[in-house]
Amino acid sequence: MLVENVMTPKDKLTTISPMATVREALKMMRENKVRSVIVEKNGEDGAYGLVTFKNILQSIVAEDGDIDLLNVYDIASVPAISVSAKLNVQYASKMMVKSSIKRLLIIDNNELKGILTMTDIIEVLMDSVEAH
Repeated sequence: MLVENVMTPKDKLTTISPMATVREALKMMRENKVRSVIVEKNGEDGAYGLVTFKNILQSIVAEDGDIDLLNVYDIASVPAISVSAKLNVQYASKMMVKSSIKRLLIIDNNELKGILTMTDIIEVLMDSVEAH
């Protein structure tokens, strides 16, 4: 099974400008009920990033609670770790487990195609268990 068959497609993702504030990112996460937002690339040859609750919490601790001076770009993981949509899910799963990563961006030709989360993979596994 390929990553593209399991991933959450681009049109269902929440993206944010690298210049947005951390507070805006938090608000967006809350409104969309998501635990991460994808940071848009800052040009054709730029890299996509990812901001998670963990990044935000680390920045709050580092800044003693004062996050108003921080932009998303300051705390995002850029470039985000990514794989191709045409990769077998098995390899993506191994990569996630070995590196303790919960999310992989799906990027082909430096364009965002979607995101693969551990939840996406677990749901497929659960479906296969129920089918047998």
